[in-house]
Amino acid sequence: MPDIIWKTSRLQARKLTLLDVDHLLKIFTDPIAMAYYPSTKTREETIEWIKRNLQMYQNEGMGLWAIELKQSQTFIGQCGLVIQEVEGQKEIEIGYLFIRDFWGNGYATEAAHACKEYGFHVLQQQRFISLIDPRNEASKGVAKRIGMNKEKEIVKWGKNIEVYAVHLTRQ
Repeated sequence: MPDIIWKTSRLQARKLTLLDVDHLLKIFTDPIAMAYYPSTKTREETIEWIKRNLQMYQNEGMGLWAIELKQSQTFIGQCGLVIQEVEGQKEIEIGYLFIRDFWGNGYATEAAHACKEYGFHVLQQQRFISLIDPRNEASKGVAKRIGMNKEKEIVKWGKNIEVYAVHLTRQ
């Protein structure tokens, strides 16, 4: 049984492994799923992607995790917490990317919310961002549904990016 990071009523997150290459390629080779990324990815690039995440787990205690349907352990995408540099500051991004067959079921919102809660309550972080292409309405919708608000627009990766943010509020 793989180490489970968190569970919701429908989903669970676990660390990516090199056995996930073919799963991730269902996303990374799909030009529609990758429309707001610089390009699709090859098998070799996907292996490097997983290796970078394995390094992040070790060094940072976080990264992008495999998201599975809890009942069947079906891989449906990735979501997690990644350190990004924004205008010279280190920020933690909630990132998400799912296989297109699973879009429209609320899975990205559910996973992103679980990552936010994990980050606030387990990792004791105070703030998270999401870096979103201004044309990516679906991704902006996920950010808003988990309580993020647009903070500013920056240039990153050679293009305009909207920064959405959420802060821990104490009850």
